[in-house]
Amino acid sequence: MADREDIVALINLYGLAMDTQRWDLFDRIFTEDCDADYGASSHWTDRARFKADFGSFHALFDATQHVMTNHLVKVAGDRAAAHTYGMWRLIRHAAGDPPVWDGTGYYDDELVRTQDGWRIARRVCRVVFWTGNPRVQAPMEEIAFQLDLVSLREEAAQGRLGFLKAIA
Repeated sequence: MADREDIVALINLYGLAMDTQRWDLFDRIFTEDCDADYGASSHWTDRARFKADFGSFHALFDATQHVMTNHLVKVAGDRAAAHTYGMWRLIRHAAGDPPVWDGTGYYDDELVRTQDGWRIARRVCRVVFWTGNPRVQAPMEEIAFQLDLVSLREEAAQGRLGFLKAIA
């Protein structure tokens, strides 16, 4: 149970890192060579670039709130799989009315035990639903809002959820 608690705390730390824009916390959350797949054209294989890009993108917002729930964790020695639901609110008053973009989705993580504790080595994040003003997250007016929505049921049917593979 201690490993599970450590992993859940690590995943929750991600939400805090996002909302406080403390990108240095990513060093405690992700491996240096993490593979972070957030869909569409948002895929990183280097923590430093991941941190820089997330910092630039999130600097637009007046506030954010990330909620991590429904933690499922399967530990197998020095490796683990975790599946977490996420909800987030992005607030940017300059975007107009309403000044919010809300989304829900999931994080499907592969973790490794390091000498410094558990770290996420691979993350797949997918948005299942969103509502609100898409201009909240558009850095410039000429950038069109594009988002791939997924169904968790379809992802499972296609064999794309690492946590389900880990518990099979």
